[in-house]
Amino acid sequence: MQSFQLHLPVRIIFGPGTIDELGAVAAELGAKRVMVVSDPGIVAAGHAPHGMDSLKRAGLTPLLHQDVHENPSTADIERGVAVAQAFQPDLIVGLGGGSSMDCAKGINFIYTNGGRMQDYWGVGKAKLPLLPMIAVPTTAGTGSESQSFALISDSESHVKMACGDKKAAFRVAILDPQLTLSQPRDVTALTGIDALSHALETYVSTKRNPVSQMFSREAWRLLSGSFQRVLQEPSDLEARSNMQLGACYAGMAIEHSMLGAAHALANPLTARYGTIHGSAVALVLQHVIRYNGEQFDPWYRELLGASENGHLPPADSGAAGLADFMGQLIEQADLPTRLTAIGVEENVLPELARHAAEQWTGNFNPRQVGQAELLELYRRAM
Repeated sequence: MQSFQLHLPVRIIFGPGTIDELGAVAAELGAKRVMVVSDPGIVAAGHAPHGMDSLKRAGLTPLLHQDVHENPSTADIERGVAVAQAFQPDLIVGLGGGSSMDCAKGINFIYTNGGRMQDYWGVGKAKLPLLPMIAVPTTAGTGSESQSFALISDSESHVKMACGDKKAAFRVAILDPQLTLSQPRDVTALTGIDALSHALETYVSTKRNPVSQMFSREAWRLLSGSFQRVLQEPSDLEARSNMQLGACYAGMAIEHSMLGAAHALANPLTARYGTIHGSAVALVLQHVIRYNGEQFDPWYRELLGASENGHLPPADSGAAGLADFMGQLIEQADLPTRLTAIGVEENVLPELARHAAEQWTGNFNPRQVGQAELLELYRRAM
């Protein structure tokens, strides 16, 4: 049997209304002063005030920091660190989508270890312990709550930096599916496709192992069976619950097996065109599945066979059937399916491919991808 390491530092608390447990959980971790990292949309939806009230009821002193933007940058981190230095928290809460949770991790890196965000690009760069953290995700997408990586863009170069360290994992993740009911349809679509891509890429990565495959399969089962439901019936709490759990499990799969070429191709699109991450992944995912399927079709058949339901293509359709299925989901989500739709022109593809080849995740794609192969994949997506 293949060797692997299992590392699950995150305590998961799942269920409707569990945000009310935030204060008690923070107190259990010994907190007195709690910095809550969120964004204006989450504050307006009432979720951040709800969390703040729970912290206050537990006798803690919370501070809300909501100056966080989508695709957080080093500038977002610097502003948050200044707030942390003034407030001096002993625990940090990331309450919101992936941006809030990643920003919480980034702030924690620099507040506890000093330096710049660029110093933590890579794996295991933090020398000192980080503050304990709690995640309260309000979307079902990134899986940041169950992994030890923060994705932060360099404000000057716009390059996305994957900053990973086991010390940066959340101690607790509170999964309250009621918080996801407030997601607008476009956010539900974007985060849902991202979560689905995580399940698919982790299942076939070069680092796949029995643990990661277990999480990938269950994530795929939950997500593929519920994505269309949440688009059609946004108040369906069971479907929302499945999406949130699926995204969390997919994050655990990432932690143990990494991602692949779809994410390597997506990041330069976000950096150059400001394309939202989920949309960038959607533009290339079908083509990566077909490309990988030329050598690894049995793996895609295996995944379809392990999670067959009325929504999925039959297992014997393999990568081709799966790519078609994802294409249908992306169209139903009203996301663009061609690079031309976001303003990409043929003459910039070589530059995009060069940047995609520099992305770490491409190293874990099951079928080798270099600059030439990534250029061809971009061309297929035109």
